[in-house]
Amino acid sequence: MKLIETHAHLYSKKFDSDRKEVIQKAMDAGIAKFFMPNIDLESIPGMLEIERDFPGVCYSMLGLHPCDVGPDFEEQLSQMEEWWEKHPFCAVGETGIDLYWDKTYFEQQQESLRRHIHWAKQKRLPLVLHCRSSLDETIELVESMHGEGLTGIFHCFSGSLSQARQVVDMGFYLGIGGTLTYKNSGLGEVVAAVGLDHLVLETDSPYLAPVPFRGKRNSPEYIPYIAEKMAEFVQTSVEEVATKTSNNAMTVFKQPSNEL
Repeated sequence: MKLIETHAHLYSKKFDSDRKEVIQKAMDAGIAKFFMPNIDLESIPGMLEIERDFPGVCYSMLGLHPCDVGPDFEEQLSQMEEWWEKHPFCAVGETGIDLYWDKTYFEQQQESLRRHIHWAKQKRLPLVLHCRSSLDETIELVESMHGEGLTGIFHCFSGSLSQARQVVDMGFYLGIGGTLTYKNSGLGEVVAAVGLDHLVLETDSPYLAPVPFRGKRNSPEYIPYIAEKMAEFVQTSVEEVATKTSNNAMTVFKQPSNEL
């Protein structure tokens, strides 16, 4: 049974003491591939080092996290632009809008997202979206610029069924993580109604660990716990969840299916 981790910050300092062991442990648990979202300029070298250490297993994205968008975001994006010429990235992201912590730079976050959407279209790469407390705003902006085969993942999806259907109608997937295992999250009903054809698995490690590890450092090795809970809600086998979500991940990240 092969599973795919579509969103893990493996370069985080929280993994500095045991990064390779964490990745190996997850591989032993059946995780075949790991996709790493970028958050800023400083995280790029460490992320690429992991990719070099685990070729064909760990893959890097390129993007500026909305929480890192500030007055100098245009300069940061200009420097990021240069990285497109230096390295082949698997996706654009993590980008999006975050209105949970601070709304000061809402307009700048929107402009940054537009720039990322342009990259995704230009390079024909998937777009990985962060939309905390901003799902409607993110959907609206992506819809306004949709076209040219634009696809990707609404990471850490926690919205309503209506919002989920809007996402799916645009050709995007829902990234489902540890919150699915939280009591009263309401996400299970959405997952059941949407179905496996539109879902991918993620942990957002080192954040949002699933039950029974909630409150601890999250790790890609916990993907099976999310898959098991998803199987319960969809009323199917864990093997079916693994097959469907892994195929979806390979499709969205444009990876050869025979590599699974």
